[in-house]
Amino acid sequence: MSDATSKLLRLGLVIGGLSGASGVAFLALSAHADTTGLMKTAAHMLLFHAPVFLGMGLVAQIRRVPFLPVAFALMVVGITLFSGDLIARATIGIRLFPMAAPTGGLLTIASWIALALSAIRIKPR
Repeated sequence: MSDATSKLLRLGLVIGGLSGASGVAFLALSAHADTTGLMKTAAHMLLFHAPVFLGMGLVAQIRRVPFLPVAFALMVVGITLFSGDLIARATIGIRLFPMAAPTGGLLTIASWIALALSAIRIKPR
């Protein structure tokens, strides 16, 4: 087993930490400044997925899972689009682009499917 730190572990820690921190911040902000409820939904999505980013990074550290980076990337892009669009709508009243939130939601669903499918090719490090 290698002592090298997986790039996905580092990325998982960074993205998971940022997702969790922004989720807490947006949840607090939603309690004081959001009348739409959109920011609260975005904050929940960020908070729910923060531990998943950490978990994917940890799995990448202890096992070789060739498809895991794809699942990770899909989830990052999906959560960013979904939450980003809802937060933009709640704070400045505009969308990131047409269909940003639904596209982000579909990418997030695809990331969960990719995560499940990644179990097919798990190998020891």
